This record gives sequence, structure tokens and C-alpha cells, in this order.
Amino acid sequence: MPSITEENYLKALLRLGNEPLAEGQVGTNELAAYLQVKPSSVHDMLKRLRNRGWINYQKYGKISLNESGRALAVGILRKHRLWETFLHDTLGFSWDEVHEVAEQLEHIQSAKLIDRLDFFLGYPKVDPHGDYIPDSDGHLEPLAAIPINQVETGEVVTLLAVKGNDPTYLQYLSHLEIRIGIEFKLIERVTFDGSLVIEYMGKRQTISRMTAEGLLVSRNT
Repeated sequence: MPSITEENYLKALLRLGNEPLAEGQVGTNELAAYLQVKPSSVHDMLKRLRNRGWINYQKYGKISLNESGRALAVGILRKHRLWETFLHDTLGFSWDEVHEVAEQLEHIQSAKLIDRLDFFLGYPKVDPHGDYIPDSDGHLEPLAAIPINQVETGEVVTLLAVKGNDPTYLQYLSHLEIRIGIEFKLIERVTFDGSLVIEYMGKRQTISRMTAEGLLVSRNT
């Protein structure tokens, strides 16, 4: 079984590889920045992961998970998102608190415990941030959503997920009463700074471009 550090690398490669335009491949500097470690440390770990048969990697080249590594990474992600859901739905943690605790719980190795947790929660499809939870067969559904700043003025959209786990960002969204499942209407796009005027729950709110980039929505049909 992988160590905790190895699991963190595998999960990071999965998440970064699923970013738009990544096509499953990740750069060394990108991985180092995501994990907040030195590039030299990344090279050493990547060699270890390659030797264990979990990644495709050549020095100075792009990194990708192979079939075995992806299966492990998806399993870790499944545990993480199930624990986030349990913490939020059952224990009453707020959505800005669950990530850090789930980071610790995701390394528990009992498959039986995770299957029981999934059953206890009623086989949830998404976590508190709107991200899809992989099923027990390792299937990870891609999230069909776009940032709200990519929709047209006048469109009505639904918030499917929030990008990132920054507690201060999630707390700010809570302050604005923004949560998964609410509908937005894009009223105005401010050319000067990219901010948006949106309408939801009977009120209008101006949000910055940075805030908008983290709101992942689907167009209402």
C-alpha cells in the first residue's frame, strides 16, 4: 500500500490531470506548486512512484497516472469526499471546515469501513462542494460545469460546484448566502475589472472576477 505522502501525490496528479486542457498530464513545477513543496522533492517522489508502477514519468517531462495509479488515486478521492459528506451532513461541520479533517481521514485503509460509510450516507453522488464522488467501482463522473463568468448576460444558471477548498473563500460565499443548487441570473458584466452583477434569491450582488471563477454552473434549459 502507498504511504500517506505517496497517496497525497497520487491524488494531486488525479486532480491536476482532470483540469481543463491538462489531458491527464501534469508538469513538475505545477505539481510542486500544488503540493507546496520544492521541485527537488517532487523529482525524488516521482521516481519512487514510477518504480512502484503507478505513474508514467521521465525527468523534465510531463507526468501522468497509469491504470494502477489512477485506480489508487480515485479510491483516495472517494474516501476524501465521502468523509467530507459525513462530516457535513451527519456531524454538522460547515463546508469550509470539512476539507482539512477529511485530509486526515482519507488515509484510513479499511475498505469495509468506506463501503459501510457509503451505505450509511445513502450512496451520495456529490460532496458538500458539489464534486462528484467516485463509486465503489472506481468510476469518476466528469463535472459538466463552467465558471459563471463564461456565461452570457441574461442567462439563468444553477450552481453545481465550487472550485477549491480555501476556507476563507467558502466562508465568503456563505456570507453572501451562496450555496450549491441555487439559481443565478447574470445581469451585467463589468468590462473594467471583470466583475459580475448577479441576481439570486431576490437580490442583486456584485462579485469579483476571482469569486466568479470559482462558481461552477450549468446552463438551465
